[in-house]
Amino acid sequence: MKAQGKPAAAERGDYYQQYIDRVDSDDLREAFARQDAEIAQLFAELDEAKGNHRYAPDKWSVKQLLGHLIDSERVFGYRAISIARGDQQNLPGFSEDDFVAASNYDSRTLADIEAELLAVRASTRALFAGLADESLTIIGHANGLPASPRAIGYVLVGHLRHHFGVLRERYL
Repeated sequence: MKAQGKPAAAERGDYYQQYIDRVDSDDLREAFARQDAEIAQLFAELDEAKGNHRYAPDKWSVKQLLGHLIDSERVFGYRAISIARGDQQNLPGFSEDDFVAASNYDSRTLADIEAELLAVRASTRALFAGLADESLTIIGHANGLPASPRAIGYVLVGHLRHHFGVLRERYL
């Protein structure tokens, strides 16, 4: 996979630039690989007592926020493979609040959630490693917005970094 360079504006909706800006590498493969250490470091800062903490009554718990990362990784991974394989239909959006509300993340252990996040991320890394160079910049549509697999990859890296920052600022 040639993952050099951040995606062009035409490869993503404007909303997603906030996540892409959080990625400090022009090599997507490297950015994915470095996040394993970020994930391990964050989970080392957590303990089970903090897992159900909410910084406000109407906010997600720590476990739910981490579960949101898992759900997002799966949805965005599906979008990336669909577009890379030439699917030109507008892929559906998803309501993260509805996904979290229908989940059972609060009843799971942090260790279980960490294991799932690492497994899903390993799958995402394998997906992107196996994509042909020319498929990375194919532009499809997801939730009514333009999206390329390269942009989706950068969004996933930046999205995780964004939420880890929220966890550290508001929860820990």
